[in-house]
Amino acid sequence: MTLRTKFILFAVLMHGILLALSWFVLQQNKFLFLGMELLIIVSAYVTFQLYRSFFKPLQLIRSGIESIRDKDFSTKFMAVGQKDLDELVNVYNRMIDQLRHERVAQAEKHFLLDKLIQASPAGIILLGFDNQVESINPAAERFLGQPAAALAGKHVSQLPDVWARELQDLNTGQSVTFRINGTWTYRCHRAHFLDRGFQHYFILIEELTEAILQNERQAYEKVIRVMSHEVNNTTGAINSILGSLGFYTSQLQPDDREDFAHVLQVATDRNTNLSRFMANFAEVVRLPQPKKVPTNVHTLLQSLHRLLQPDLQRRNIQLQWDLAKAPLIVSLDAQQLEQVLLNIFKNAMEAIGSGGEITVSTSMTPPQLSITDSGGGIPADVQANLFTPFYTTKANGQGIGLTMVRDILVNHGFTFSLGSANAQHTTFTIRF
Repeated sequence: MTLRTKFILFAVLMHGILLALSWFVLQQNKFLFLGMELLIIVSAYVTFQLYRSFFKPLQLIRSGIESIRDKDFSTKFMAVGQKDLDELVNVYNRMIDQLRHERVAQAEKHFLLDKLIQASPAGIILLGFDNQVESINPAAERFLGQPAAALAGKHVSQLPDVWARELQDLNTGQSVTFRINGTWTYRCHRAHFLDRGFQHYFILIEELTEAILQNERQAYEKVIRVMSHEVNNTTGAINSILGSLGFYTSQLQPDDREDFAHVLQVATDRNTNLSRFMANFAEVVRLPQPKKVPTNVHTLLQSLHRLLQPDLQRRNIQLQWDLAKAPLIVSLDAQQLEQVLLNIFKNAMEAIGSGGEITVSTSMTPPQLSITDSGGGIPADVQANLFTPFYTTKANGQGIGLTMVRDILVNHGFTFSLGSANAQHTTFTIRF
């Protein structure tokens, strides 16, 4: 039974008793009966006023509770001219103003934080209590190569390849740095924050590739510049001396002239090769920025096929085509990409040796190019250093081919990978 019902029952009972008493008074004294009736009327009026005074604040409180329950912080009450009730109205209005201010401030902070997370160049993976992926931002989608919808709800151990191996055992407060495909370097840090009294975990992903490549490039630019200067000065002086010695050939005995000329030629050729060797290094340093124009990648591949056809026939290597039906038009520097593709095909042919197969495939969604050779897989220890400057596994290699490929593709903004799905095939993929 509510307080309101109890009050009404009490008022009815009391006034019923007064009416019964007035009936007995009527039998004794009519003037006293009129007084009793007046008393009952006054009592009913006072009771009604007390009812309003008691229950209007309760009604106000009930309305306020309903507004708060509905999260409506815009409803305020007007003063009614009663001191006690007006004090309650003022307290309620101040409370509603404070709640509305805090709610708006919290909503603005959440909105700003969400915008910052979405626009952040750093990848953010928000995790649940059991290391389940709750959400990821666009940067993390780009790093992991999968959309958020495909990763939502998955355990950290179910992330793609290297990510799962590196992140599943990462403890809170720790960081780990690793490379993917020998080029893309990432640093991941696991941390937590409190939300409504509960800990939530997240992984922050920073891409260090650009900074590392820039520092790396500055280092080997300086080394190559110094080496090129010293080598060119030395080989220039030596070639000048060797040229001068050639004038003495006619003064030697006829039997000695051929050997003398041969020795001079060998020394001159060696110096020339050394100068060309340094020039190749210098080309990597002086790589210009790409001049991009819309280019049909299929046409570029066909022109390269004509250029490589004699070498392919000599090695007995079959070139298989699996091109998209529509032309693959990409904004790129055709001359630089041609150099990239030449290096990729050259490495594929050298890996095969002879009697193998190279498969060239393209796709429109997503736009990408893949070149797969049957020259065997790449060992894990070699794959981690593929794009490191001056690193090579070839006896006569210089270690600059893949470095130049890497720099050209990075300057274009293309992502790429070089890896082996099995021990027989190696695939170089360029994602436009």
